[in-house]
Amino acid sequence: MKTSTGTHTPFSRRTLLRAGLAAGLTGILAPAVSSCSTGSDRKDIVVAGGEPGGFYLEFATLLADSLQRHRVADTASVLSTGGSLENVRTLLRGEATLAVALADAASLEGGPSSETPSQIAALGKVYENYVHAVVRKDSSIASLADLAGRTVAVGMPGSGTSLITPRLFEVAGLDTRTEGQPDSAALTTVLDLGLNDGIAALAAGDVEALFWSGGVPTAAIAKAHEETGFALLDLSGLLPGLREKYGAFYDKVLIPAGSYAGIDAVWTVGVANLLLCRMDLDEETAGATVKLLVGHGDELIPHSSVGVQFLSADSLINTADIPLHPAAAATYRALHG
Repeated sequence: MKTSTGTHTPFSRRTLLRAGLAAGLTGILAPAVSSCSTGSDRKDIVVAGGEPGGFYLEFATLLADSLQRHRVADTASVLSTGGSLENVRTLLRGEATLAVALADAASLEGGPSSETPSQIAALGKVYENYVHAVVRKDSSIASLADLAGRTVAVGMPGSGTSLITPRLFEVAGLDTRTEGQPDSAALTTVLDLGLNDGIAALAAGDVEALFWSGGVPTAAIAKAHEETGFALLDLSGLLPGLREKYGAFYDKVLIPAGSYAGIDAVWTVGVANLLLCRMDLDEETAGATVKLLVGHGDELIPHSSVGVQFLSADSLINTADIPLHPAAAATYRALHG
């Protein structure tokens, strides 16, 4: 069986890095993961991912492959999307079975205060996203304040990046304009460019900063950095304002030194990634997927982002204000008490 994108292009299996998960998982979970099969009533599963070159699409591909391998579904395919907001909307429309999304985006679209409360559930917190504020190494930009009057790429519409970037600018006191509006030396011009278009624009000098929320390292950024030379801005000073205005979705996280060749460690803003489903997902599939997350987490570590795995017994259940699917909660209780 092969995993495919929404256009049914086959993905080959990759050699998976067996990076260490939380100590103690193996002994606790061995009896529970001998079979993740949902029996004879399996189904086709669609996983909403993200942009090529980004963490979400790679993780979604690994997940879909694992869902097939362990017979949670007969077939599993991956949708390439704009990111978190689009993924949640795709899930709500019934076009995807599972979706990866940032906690703040999931709350905005499907949380208790959204227009569609109680329709979205979580199967677990799977990873942490790191907000990247990327500039050229040879630029004079040293902080977010230096972006006044500059042109920046702020993420594809529908992505988690497009949600958090204006929040960062607001807390930083940056006023923005879009193309076509009156120009001003005091205003930051924002372009709705996704990861790959944003990297190309930054390398060409068409924008002076790129914002991206993803794993560390993000493969597409790492590759372009080798050719162009980038630097990362410290965003951690904005964290108190973010949390005060928008809630406790945001954490202070460190992009370790050497994550991108030659770049020192940089503090930034982190947001939890959740694996989501609709609340009406059948109990058997929800429970089997949780067993897969817990018992076969070593298969779900993207090759390009081995430093950010959080598939541990303690972290999986920390899903912010998105409730666990009832079958997921029951499975975690059965596994861990």
